[in-house]
Amino acid sequence: MCRKKHLTVGAFSLLMISLFAVGAAAQTADLPRAEYPRPQFERADWLNLNGEWEFEWDDADAGLREGWYRGERRLAKRIVVPFAFQSKLSGIGETDFHDVMWYRRSFRVPSGWRGKRVLLHFGAVDYRAQVWVNGEKAGDHEGGHVPFRFEITHLLKGGNNILVVRAADPSTDRFIPRGKQYWKPKSAGIFYTRTSGIWQTVWLEPVARSFIRSVRITPEFDSRSVHFQYLLDGGGPELQVRARVLYDGKLQGEQTVRVVSARPEATLKLPEAHSWTPERPNLYDIVFELTAGNDTLDRVESYFGLRKIAARMGRVELNNRPYFLKFVLDQGYWPESLLTPPSDEAIRYDIKMTKAFGFNGVRKHQKVEDPRYLYWADRMGLLVSDEMANAYEFSSDYLERFTREWMEVIRRDYNHPSVVIWAPINESWGVPATGDPLQQQHLRSLYALTRAFDNTRLVVDNDGWEHTDSTDLFNIHDYARNGEILRRRYAGLGKPTADFPSAHRRALIPGYRYEGQPIILSEYGGIGYVLPDRKAAADAWGYSGLEPSVASALARLKSLNDAIFSNPAFAGFCYTQITDVEQEVNGLMTYDRKPKFDPEQVKKINTQP
Repeated sequence: MCRKKHLTVGAFSLLMISLFAVGAAAQTADLPRAEYPRPQFERADWLNLNGEWEFEWDDADAGLREGWYRGERRLAKRIVVPFAFQSKLSGIGETDFHDVMWYRRSFRVPSGWRGKRVLLHFGAVDYRAQVWVNGEKAGDHEGGHVPFRFEITHLLKGGNNILVVRAADPSTDRFIPRGKQYWKPKSAGIFYTRTSGIWQTVWLEPVARSFIRSVRITPEFDSRSVHFQYLLDGGGPELQVRARVLYDGKLQGEQTVRVVSARPEATLKLPEAHSWTPERPNLYDIVFELTAGNDTLDRVESYFGLRKIAARMGRVELNNRPYFLKFVLDQGYWPESLLTPPSDEAIRYDIKMTKAFGFNGVRKHQKVEDPRYLYWADRMGLLVSDEMANAYEFSSDYLERFTREWMEVIRRDYNHPSVVIWAPINESWGVPATGDPLQQQHLRSLYALTRAFDNTRLVVDNDGWEHTDSTDLFNIHDYARNGEILRRRYAGLGKPTADFPSAHRRALIPGYRYEGQPIILSEYGGIGYVLPDRKAAADAWGYSGLEPSVASALARLKSLNDAIFSNPAFAGFCYTQITDVEQEVNGLMTYDRKPKFDPEQVKKINTQP
C-alpha cells in the first residue's frame, strides 16, 4: 500500500486548541475523534469543533419561540460532541425519548484565515438540523446519515462567535430512515438504542474565493486509466485545475485542464497498473490543485484504487476474475458510543478482526458508516456493501426524503474503492412490495436511479427477498439451523426453473423471474453464544436459540458453510454477524469486542475446501 497515514490534527490546529471554548471552559488537545473527518478529500488547514458543548433538551419545543437560536441563553447541560446524548461517551447516557435538543458553543476563527471563505461542516446530525451563527441562520438540513455544510463567512465577527444547533429526531416516526434505531422506549430483539442529534465530527475549513467543491474519481480498470469530473465553486480568469497521480511516491502522470465551466473533466492514462484487491489493497495518491496564473487557490489530497467489480454468468468478478464473496454482517454499533465509532483505533480493530476471521468483505447493515471506516477499508483491504438505513412505513413523504438522502450517500461514498455494492433496501423494510405496484416501482426506480448515478458497481434492489427483475445480485436471507436443511432447501438452485425457497417470504415478487444473477446467501447463521464468564441476560437473543459451547457453535457454523461451499450456485455469503449488539448475542465477538472463538478456527471454516 502506498497511501500514507494522515495526521489526526494538523500542527496549526493544535496551536489553536486553547481558543476552543464553551463559555469560559477551554478545551484540551485531547479532542474526541480528532482525526481528519473527510479523508478521501483532504485539505491541510481545518479546525475541529468536537469536545464539550452546552446542551439542553427541549421537550416542550419552546426554543424557537423563545429565541434560543440567538445564542444569548446558556444551556443547562454539557455534552461531548460528536457522541449522541444516548451514549456513555457523550457524558449523559440518557435513553428516554427526547425529540428536540439544542447545542451551543463558542469558537474563534484563526487569524491566518483572514480573507478566506469559511465553511462549517457537519458529518451527520440525526435527523433534522437548524444552524445559527451569532444569531443569524446559517441553514437547515434534513437527513440523519449524510454530511452537510454551510458557508458562514458573512456571519462571522472578530473574537468569539456563537454557534447554535437545534436538532429534531422524532423517536417514533417510522416514515423516516432510521435503520436499527428502535421506535419503542427499550431496545429488543434485532432493534437497538436510538442515536439523536450530532453524531459525527463538526469542523471548520477555510477555502479561497474559488475552490474545488468535489471530484468524482472513476478508475477504469480495462483501459488502465482514471477519469476525473470536477465541480468547482467560484470563478475568475486564468483558472486551471491540475491532477498529479503518484504510486509509492513515484509520479504516474499529470493532467492540467483549463477551466471553461464549473464542471471540467479529464482522463489520465496510467503507465503502471497496480490493481486493488482485499489481498493487495494498492492505492494511488492524487494531488488536485486549482490555480489562477501563478497563484495556487486550492490544494486537495485524495487517492483511488484501480479495481473493477462486475457480475457475469452467475458469478461476481473482481478485476475480471471470479471472486467468491465471504462477507460478514456488521451493525456498526459500540457499547459506549452507539452508532459513532469511539475512535479511529476502534475502526481499525474491527476491520483487522473481520479479516482475521477469514472474511474478505463486510455488509454494513442498516447504517451509513462513518467515512473513516471506508477509508480504513480502502487502506487495509476489505470489500463493503454500502446500505441505506431504512424506514418502516411507505408514503409519498417517505419516498421523497429516502430517495434524496440515498443519492447523498452515493455521492459521499462514490470514490471509495472498497465500496463494491449499493443496497438501498433491506428485506422490504418499509416497502412490502408484494401486491403493491407503487412499491414495486419504488424498488425498480431505486435500482435504475442508483445505476444511473453509478454504473461501476453492483446494485441489489432489495436485499433478502421480494426481488424485482431489476437487480444485479440475487440475495437471499435464510437462517436455517444447520447445513443439512440448507442442502435440501437449495439443491436445485441455479437451474432455469429453480424455485427460491425462503424461511421467511418468497424471494421473487409474483410476475418477475430470476434472470441468472449471482446468488448470494447474504444473511445466514446468526449463531447465538455467550461466553462462560458472562451471564446470559434474560433477553439475550440469537437465531434458533443459544449454543451451549464453543464446540457446538463452531460445529453448527461448519455445517452451514460446508453446505454453501458444496452448492456451485452460490457466489458468496454474508454471515450474521461480527459482534454482539446489546441484547443480540450472535456475534463472533462480544459487544465490547472480545473474540468468542479462535479467529484461526473460524478462518479455516470460512476457507473453501
